[in-house]
Amino acid sequence: MAENKMREVFVDKLVINCCVGESGDRLTRAARVLETLTDQKPVESTARYTVRSFGIRRNEKIAVSVTVRGERAMEILERALKVKEYELKRRNFSATGNFGFGIDEHIDLGIKYDPTTGIYGMDFYVVLARAGFRVARRKARRGRVGSPHRLAQQDAISWFQAKFDGIVLN
Repeated sequence: MAENKMREVFVDKLVINCCVGESGDRLTRAARVLETLTDQKPVESTARYTVRSFGIRRNEKIAVSVTVRGERAMEILERALKVKEYELKRRNFSATGNFGFGIDEHIDLGIKYDPTTGIYGMDFYVVLARAGFRVARRKARRGRVGSPHRLAQQDAISWFQAKFDGIVLN
């Protein structure tokens, strides 16, 4: 890719979130769908505050999410982008060089439909990085990543277009 190995962009992690808005049976079924997709145990997220019109209470479990890294993340990302036909909008890309998108039906990812489970939509969020980003996160001798080395929105768009032959719409 780049002539300088330190400038190469790669997927740091892929976060898949499935929010069902209620605890109980639907949440456990959504967790099963994520587990089938990623072969990892999902973590449950709670509501931050009560919203009476939505019928959710504070600290009620309403969503499940899973973080996938490495080769498995690229595999799942490829399948998810195929559902979107490799088309994303410019607003899907953040200023810090990450991007996210959602799909409406998990069965589009190649998971067999099960009437007892139902159909769930999910959000995919891709965190991109470059070599050397660990200096900002490590415990000892923490440093800062300089502005030329940080990822910008255009870097993420260029990576998406080069890696997947993606189309970015306005």
